[in-house]
Amino acid sequence: MYITLLTLSRDIFFYKNLELKDDFETRLYLMFIHFSIILKVFKKKGSKFNQNLYDSLFHNIENSIREMGYGDVAVNKKMKDFNKLLYDILLKLENENKNSFLLNDDLVFKYFPDFMGSKKDNYDKFKDYFTKFYYFCFELPLDNMVREVIKFKY
Repeated sequence: MYITLLTLSRDIFFYKNLELKDDFETRLYLMFIHFSIILKVFKKKGSKFNQNLYDSLFHNIENSIREMGYGDVAVNKKMKDFNKLLYDILLKLENENKNSFLLNDDLVFKYFPDFMGSKKDNYDKFKDYFTKFYYFCFELPLDNMVREVIKFKY
């Protein structure tokens, strides 16, 4: 799961076309948005997401920040913050609309404030990307969605 989300978050589209900053924080936000969409698809299809995959994702993130040189106290604090971040994104990702997926502008602007100004066209592409990603995921069978989602191309 971690490698899949990391690969999706490192898509050159985000950094070349949308001019997002290529750093750990941006990749983490993008990973959590992708992951939140996957979780929402599972929920809308009436299925539970595999807890082991969730745990593995956070274990890999923890290992990554340890490799960046953070100590135990800092790692524990960051992991707590990352959990809160994921739930913030998960709970506020979309405007409630039963018929379609609609990204919550306020949430995106909170984590990507550059989209509010002169990069409005980039934000429209960002929204389009994640809308298409949502529908791509929704068409995949749940039993192999995590493996197949890596094939998404914008």
